[in-house]
Amino acid sequence: MKLSLALLLVCALAIALASTGCRTPTSYATADDPHKIHVGIVFDIGGKDDRSFNAAAWTGVKCAETGLLPNGQSCGKPKLDIVLRDVEPGNPTSIEPAMRAFAERHYDLIIGVGFAQAPIMESVARDYPNINFAIVDGVSQLPNVASLVFREHEGSYLVGMIAAKTSKSGTIGFIGGMDIPLIHRFEKGYEEGARAVNPNIRIIQNYVGVTDSAWNNPGKGKELALSQIGKGADVIFTAAGNSGLGAFDAVEQAGTQNGRATHFVIGVDSNQNGVKPGFVLTSMVKRVDNAVYDIVQQVVNHQFKGGFHVFGLSEEGVGYAMDDNNRSLISPDVILETEAAKQKIINGQIKVTDAMAQ
Repeated sequence: MKLSLALLLVCALAIALASTGCRTPTSYATADDPHKIHVGIVFDIGGKDDRSFNAAAWTGVKCAETGLLPNGQSCGKPKLDIVLRDVEPGNPTSIEPAMRAFAERHYDLIIGVGFAQAPIMESVARDYPNINFAIVDGVSQLPNVASLVFREHEGSYLVGMIAAKTSKSGTIGFIGGMDIPLIHRFEKGYEEGARAVNPNIRIIQNYVGVTDSAWNNPGKGKELALSQIGKGADVIFTAAGNSGLGAFDAVEQAGTQNGRATHFVIGVDSNQNGVKPGFVLTSMVKRVDNAVYDIVQQVVNHQFKGGFHVFGLSEEGVGYAMDDNNRSLISPDVILETEAAKQKIINGQIKVTDAMAQ
């Protein structure tokens, strides 16, 4: 595919490169410093504003580009000398053309967000063996692809403990996005953490769907959450991308009593505590931002390594979020117990089941 064709294809698919849109090769060359590292990121269909998984990846690359978070605050890390462009595909068929457009332009690093992009990236990476690629949540054996993977079950165990400690009904819920092994990892860790606190706790589990659209259906997420609330669940953990935002609406709809929410949601991937303050018990944060920043930094420093890059509790790759939005919702005793369990997981005293390894 020639350079001009790649650019036209990206424009035709309406997946414009961030902040610059689709430009001609001449104007684009003028805008970009050829001496800088060029990074392209391709999101999944949830888009970078899903306030969850994609948003965390966007935070990481913006931190690398500007030293700032998307909201303009400092990210606490040094700005890297890069040119950043992003693509938000409207559908799965737009992902490969976007990656190939970056590759045709000899980008130094191309990042794909989401396990579903792994086979697509493998195909493109084979055709461009001298370009560095990174896939978030996906796995590749190619030497020019870094697989950024997480121990989601470890962080989910901790929020499962918090859910069980908070629940008054003895029933909690889990809403997954796409019914796949990766999300089973969240579910299993959550279940084990909850049962460590209350062996008799009831856990209601539902999935939004079995296709990519399961990540972007908040209406269905709300429907499932309301159904779980109707069955007695008073804390619901979502691992469903944009679909999970429907559960936030559901617990808010359930209302308050004596100034405190009667039902809570647990967010995922990004810190979602501020989405519905007072109704979000905590968030199982998955530091995709750190992983993405780190791989960009490796390329900038000419230290890129393919293969597995694993982020768990010991690497601060997963955890739970505490801030001013939820500090009053969780007692200090619960935090102490959760932190003790966290240390035991890190030390190997608690073994959390990895559903993907079974």
